[in-house]
Amino acid sequence: MIKRYFQYLLASKNEHAIHSPFVFQLYTKIILTKSFQSPHFKSIEALRKRLKKNDKVIEITDFGAGSKIHSSNSRQIKQIAKSAEKPSKFGKLLFRLIQHFEPKVIFDLGTSLGVTTLYEAKALQNATVITFEGCPTTAKIAQENFDELSANNIEIVVGNLDETLATQIAKTETIDFAFFDANHRYEPTVKYFEMCLSRASESSLFIFDDIHWSEEMQEAWQYIKAHPSVMITIDLFFIGLVFFRKNQPKQHFILRF
Repeated sequence: MIKRYFQYLLASKNEHAIHSPFVFQLYTKIILTKSFQSPHFKSIEALRKRLKKNDKVIEITDFGAGSKIHSSNSRQIKQIAKSAEKPSKFGKLLFRLIQHFEPKVIFDLGTSLGVTTLYEAKALQNATVITFEGCPTTAKIAQENFDELSANNIEIVVGNLDETLATQIAKTETIDFAFFDANHRYEPTVKYFEMCLSRASESSLFIFDDIHWSEEMQEAWQYIKAHPSVMITIDLFFIGLVFFRKNQPKQHFILRF
């Protein structure tokens, strides 16, 4: 990861290298606006702080690529909160993006304890957030967190994503926004992308987590970038943004964040 990050730093550009008006506005007005604050941030981060102090041990059901940090499926909640949840700056970025694009239906692939999901749900409380979690124990804790913060626009779908995603897609007309943070391997990532693509529109935004986490994830990211339906991608190293705007020339950006 260190080597990949230095490669990213060498390749990444700032706003002066962006010649797309759409990407320039998005980057300067939304992505880089880190000073933006919402009253919801305080309550979500207070929850995260409590989770990071929770010593309770639970058994994890893991259908994904596993953890690079923990070898056992018995984990303390505080360990999950520290390693599996996205840092606050990414939750806040998802919040800003959702407020900007105003999606009606949000797919969140990989609930974990629900901290990132709460950022998505609180950004637009009239949107429907459908979040997928393989582990019933983790999903139960996430639901408790949603209830505590009165996030009533979240629906948790529990079970193996290979089975639950197809069922949910069949009931969904359009996926306006999707955050992929489930199985960090090549084949599942590509599979879930193509499944969700069947419900994407020209204005949809897909975001992929940990695109440089492993060789497999980097290969998956290259596949997604090259897909004929994908017109614009933005590589922020830890996450990648994918747009399907057909009126845009196909362009790929590596930008500093």
